[in-house]
Amino acid sequence: QVQLVESGGGLVQPGGSLTLSCAASGFTYGYYAIGWFRQSPGKEREGVSCISSSDGSTYYADSVKGRFTISRDSAKVTVYLQMNDLKPEDTAVYSCAAIEAPLWPIEALCVSQYYRMDFWGKGTQVTVSS
Repeated sequence: QVQLVESGGGLVQPGGSLTLSCAASGFTYGYYAIGWFRQSPGKEREGVSCISSSDGSTYYADSVKGRFTISRDSAKVTVYLQMNDLKPEDTAVYSCAAIEAPLWPIEALCVSQYYRMDFWGKGTQVTVSS
């Protein structure tokens, strides 16, 4: 069974930075996709960024392009989300999700087909406030 454990959330001032980590375990295959999703009260879930282990392809939501960077450590099976220039509107619960041997492109998994992600972490709160 795949398990995902997020860490790195917290309170940060506008303009600050945080790095989220998603440590994965239990993958059977060496090919997977992992993404970060966020949700705040009254808003729909948003795919923030996703990455494929096969070719390193990535997707970023327009709202975070140029500010967030997704990366992975294949040896540790950990995915990181470096978040810079944080804004109050970035406040949300951030969850990582994963799927093994995905048949869909990374953008689809992050946007319209996030429901295909088979495994979800519990989430970590990110609050951007002065």
